[in-house]
Amino acid sequence: MASGDKKKPARARVVLTDISSRAWEHPADKGALVALRKLKGFDVLLKTMSGVFRERAWRLTLLGSAVRVDERQFARLHRLLAEVGQSLDATVLPEMYVQADPTLSAQTVGMDRPIIMLSSGMVHHLDDDEMRFVIGHELGHAISGHAVYRTLLLRLLGLGGLLNAVPGGALGIRMVTVGLLEWSRKAELSADRAGLLASQDPTAALRTHMKIASGGNLDELDVTSFLAQGAEYDEGGDVRESLIKLSLLQQQSHPFAVVRATELRRWIDSGAYTAILGGAYPRREGDDDASVSEAAQEAAASYAVAFERTQDTLGRLVHDLAGWMGTASTWLNDRFRRGDESA
Repeated sequence: MASGDKKKPARARVVLTDISSRAWEHPADKGALVALRKLKGFDVLLKTMSGVFRERAWRLTLLGSAVRVDERQFARLHRLLAEVGQSLDATVLPEMYVQADPTLSAQTVGMDRPIIMLSSGMVHHLDDDEMRFVIGHELGHAISGHAVYRTLLLRLLGLGGLLNAVPGGALGIRMVTVGLLEWSRKAELSADRAGLLASQDPTAALRTHMKIASGGNLDELDVTSFLAQGAEYDEGGDVRESLIKLSLLQQQSHPFAVVRATELRRWIDSGAYTAILGGAYPRREGDDDASVSEAAQEAAASYAVAFERTQDTLGRLVHDLAGWMGTASTWLNDRFRRGDESA
């Protein structure tokens, strides 16, 4: 029986009234989503590509093989979904199913009617506070509309074999896929932030990442050592290890669990989490007016800060090289300008 079945005193959570998904979206994720929302009809095109039949097939498969969460089946999860929906002021809640799967996993599928799928391993190993974080994470995916880009990514991955026969097709599809996988990893960081805003329990969020990394067992884990792992991964060692990390991430749609914990802790320490709970967040009414250029600038600044902050050898090399090139460019411009003035 999950530890979450034990009765705990109720804890009040802040209701983030009319909160926009832009509040939790990572800058690299937000830039893509703001641009997508400006392309009226693009989501309709992808929904057509996905096909109503495919989404109905997903739902029928779940109806026939999994357990739908409601007031009588997995009532605990039904209550937790309502609670995180209230925290994020969600207007519509997705259907939720529990599948027989011993791994700790969860995902959200569907574009017209998003569906949250939880593995039985996740339900078994997580307590109420941790499950709020996971369900909030998946609800964040649904509210942000991540299914649109994710559907495009799946379509491109499916077309890979076909386009290998077209001259240059494989390279083109590879470049787009790499970009979408990078977006997907940032979308997971966005959803982690949504999960934290829904659960409003940073300690439970950290425990969840620790359980995902360990297979559900916290008995022999230590928070300090776990976070130290994340710092060691960030530092990365020499250039060879940096290149290995890049190659490892190329096919990954999700960041590693230890990295996710480190990134979420960094977001909390930045003060953004506390500010949002205090009411400083964008509202949905401003979504249509969100600037694509501002979102792109925010994404670029985010990557710049990441390069500057990182202790990774390759990151330092790129940052130092960029700084040197900027200095050299300034020097050359100055020399040419002096030459023009003396002519």
